[in-house]
Amino acid sequence: MNWAEQMKWRERVHQKYPEVWDLQIIRKRIPFILKFLKDGESVLEIGAFNRELGDRIKKYYPHIEYKSMDIDPTYSHDYVSLEEIKETFDVILLFEVIEHLNQEKGRELVRKIYDILKPEGRVILTTPNVYTPAQYWKDISHETPYHYEELGGLFLSEGFESIEMYRLYSEPFLRYCLKVYLFSPLFHLLGIDFTKSILLITRKG
Repeated sequence: MNWAEQMKWRERVHQKYPEVWDLQIIRKRIPFILKFLKDGESVLEIGAFNRELGDRIKKYYPHIEYKSMDIDPTYSHDYVSLEEIKETFDVILLFEVIEHLNQEKGRELVRKIYDILKPEGRVILTTPNVYTPAQYWKDISHETPYHYEELGGLFLSEGFESIEMYRLYSEPFLRYCLKVYLFSPLFHLLGIDFTKSILLITRKG
């Protein structure tokens, strides 16, 4: 995809969210995610690590069909590569995964996700917030920093029909209040942020 085409999709995101501070802050990830799931649905987590998230989801939705994929052999998973996945899912979860791929592989991942999602299927994804530099640079295995406009534009350009974007900040209540209500104007003035991740929710038409 050429630069002009990328800018067209980025502009669509920019029109909805002109600045990163226009993204609402979400404090607790799990309760927020649960609002987008339904009991009995099929869920795939890519980059699932120890599958802990699946256990937490099943406490609330015991009939969820949860499957996992991870290239790390430390834990047992249903899939160890994207190429193995032939079935389709209602929801696909990726938390702090896409930034570990280069730009080309990241686009390939998004295309694969689109292919294995059922109609009206949802993707819930997080990536480090590049406005909070330490969140991205603390991990040497990160390959691609995604500005929120770039991330949203990537999914729109591959056929996803709508996006919702948020900032994720799950800190103790006092620290949360200090940064959100007291120090936010200073961060805004400096052009940096304190939230750890960008959270994207998108749907397949």
